[in-house]
Amino acid sequence: MTNITEDVPRDRETDGRPAVIIVSGLPRSGTSLMMQMLDAGGVAVLTDNERVPDIDNPKGYYEFEAVKQLPGNTTWLPEAEGKAVKMVYRLLYDLPVEHSYDVIFMVRNLSEVIRSQDKMLDRLGKSKADVPDDRLESIYRQQTDEVREWLASRPNFRTLYVRYDDVIEHAPAVSRDIARFLGLDLNVAAMEAVPDRALYRNKQ
Repeated sequence: MTNITEDVPRDRETDGRPAVIIVSGLPRSGTSLMMQMLDAGGVAVLTDNERVPDIDNPKGYYEFEAVKQLPGNTTWLPEAEGKAVKMVYRLLYDLPVEHSYDVIFMVRNLSEVIRSQDKMLDRLGKSKADVPDDRLESIYRQQTDEVREWLASRPNFRTLYVRYDDVIEHAPAVSRDIARFLGLDLNVAAMEAVPDRALYRNKQ
């Protein structure tokens, strides 16, 4: 297994309030899959279902539009305590310090991420960024390195890094790791049944 856990020691609750469970990572890194696993395991998920399933995510996106209004709108955060919510990695910087966060950060081969993004944009009829793939990969690597360093420095964040390919190949062990990290009695059997190898369509 190649899961990497970075823990900043603290209680799971701040002032008696449970941590907000954040599922984050690059777009197309497996964040929707992780939300599906948490949902199956018994974690309450915060989603508005505005973005419906499609060919790119046939089991659903699990998005919550209000997170995109950070840092201006944080009124939804009290509702998110003890629940899982998905957000792209760049929004982590905008989370307020008065809450504690347990972050499950999805890690995926960057070539696969870019290939999956390109295919999704093509299906949506949108143009891809006018940046060569190797340059885009370098940008993503730098940005994720920076966010990892930032997360490790924040006392109100704990982070579990989970590789997308490990979720596909070693779902039982990954599910146990997640339950242990969150300190919750999750339905691990239901979680490990969620990943579908047939949906790993951009394998490097």
